[in-house]
Amino acid sequence: MGRKMGRMRKLVFYGLLAGCLLCLAGCGTSRGETEQTAESRTTEESRTMEESSAAETEPETVQVPDSEETAAAPVQTGLIPEQVLEGEEGEIHFSYYLPDGYSEEREYPLMMTMPGYDMMWFGEDSSGSNLDWRGFLCWTELPEDMIVVSAQLTDWHETSARQAVWLTEYFISNFFVDTDRVYAAGYSAGGETMSQAVSMRPDLYAAYLHGASQWDGTYAPVAENGVAVYIYMAENDEYYGSGRAREAYSGLHEAYEAAGWTEEETDRVLRVQIPDDAYFAERGINGNYHGGANIVFEDGDVLNWILSQSK
Repeated sequence: MGRKMGRMRKLVFYGLLAGCLLCLAGCGTSRGETEQTAESRTTEESRTMEESSAAETEPETVQVPDSEETAAAPVQTGLIPEQVLEGEEGEIHFSYYLPDGYSEEREYPLMMTMPGYDMMWFGEDSSGSNLDWRGFLCWTELPEDMIVVSAQLTDWHETSARQAVWLTEYFISNFFVDTDRVYAAGYSAGGETMSQAVSMRPDLYAAYLHGASQWDGTYAPVAENGVAVYIYMAENDEYYGSGRAREAYSGLHEAYEAAGWTEEETDRVLRVQIPDDAYFAERGINGNYHGGANIVFEDGDVLNWILSQSK
């Protein structure tokens, strides 16, 4: 009896031990499977995050349509008034004209024309005061298509001259300009400005119309670069007096001579016109000859002489 009870206890003990071992084995398998599943899930999530990150960092490819599918934006032509640019010498107020049919398929002559004191920039109230000036509009009415620019500068000294040069270069760089046919015109205070601008950068300009003004630039650079100059002043100009026109002509003539030009060659590129009172009276102008000299912009011979010049 005692021996049987001992055997029974051993059987129960070994049974319990076997059960515990089986449980431990089951738990180990379950935990291994769980860890393996978790590891697999972590690897999958990591791969998904890497792919998502790569998609975010990879630059997007932009599909550019063929040129045939893209129509060029239309360019505004005609008179474009009251524009403003920030140049190297400060803010520049100007208006410009592009001919109908303006196209990148050709190059156009460029005229830079500057008005007198009463059409300069004096604040918003003066904006666009040059839009009806014949010195601006006359060039837009000629048979030949051209780009015409008129600025309202703030003085007639070196700053404005540099602004005029900067604006000329801006149009050369941003529009389709025939660089052999860049022209300038200045009237009264605008003439003081442009005579300096042409002297500063005579390489830019083929010809210059100097109307009812004094010459504030130098002469030698103009002659050395072969810039053609037409000087126009009323005999009895009330503001400057015609002596200023004669002085400018003499200075330029001497500069051309010093540059090695013959008299015949100089005559082709240097002109002066000093009409008397009778000339103006025939055209309905009696007095105020300084302002009346604006009729130079109605003289087709003068305008065409300027446009016949080239570098």
